[in-house]
Amino acid sequence: MPTPIVQLQDLRKTYRMGLVTVEALRGVSFEIHAGDYISVMGPSGCGKSTLLNLLGCLDRPSSGRYVLGDEDVSQLDDDTLSAIRGARLGFVFQSYNLIPQLTVVENIEVPLFYQGQPDSASRGLATEMAERVGLADRLDHRPFELSGGQQQRVAIARALVNDPLIILADEPTGNLDSTSGADILKVFDDLNAHGKTMIMVTHDPGVAKHSSRTIRLRDGLVESDVKNGA
Repeated sequence: MPTPIVQLQDLRKTYRMGLVTVEALRGVSFEIHAGDYISVMGPSGCGKSTLLNLLGCLDRPSSGRYVLGDEDVSQLDDDTLSAIRGARLGFVFQSYNLIPQLTVVENIEVPLFYQGQPDSASRGLATEMAERVGLADRLDHRPFELSGGQQQRVAIARALVNDPLIILADEPTGNLDSTSGADILKVFDDLNAHGKTMIMVTHDPGVAKHSSRTIRLRDGLVESDVKNGA
């Protein structure tokens, strides 16, 4: 059996809000292998967003271990976590998070800028990613000139440009109509078919059906972890 690219062991996250203690995650353990396509589901307040933040190295657990690739990232400092995010993780958000003043190709280039890539190499890679998601004819458009589905394609291309170990998507079709949402899911399906590891938070069972495995959280714990179609 190949080594997992993600190993979570008794992951816990506690927030203190004044005199109130909130246990967002209360001991989550699972593994993810290269090429997995996973949906994370559960009711509001179950810990989905907290889990995604920890997987994305946007936050640290209160206790437990998170091994990403071959490195325990559980308690690394902010600068190291930031470097890992830039090099190994790609993010797709419900609200796209594009920079309105930049063109499509410039938005896609942003992660490369932070990695110190030369401008000439960045433009070529960003153009290639735009073509991959069907935006070759929109390179010089700005976000306000694009549909919601096109903006999300830009966000996907931006997430891909560093060839990350994992793509993390937070309700990626949440702001889209059904047709645009279906188009984005086709892009995700194609990425996974070509070997990209995907982790997607969603409340929509129809979206989750695109993944090969669904992890359901409830009250900060894993309620179920099943292979879809099994």
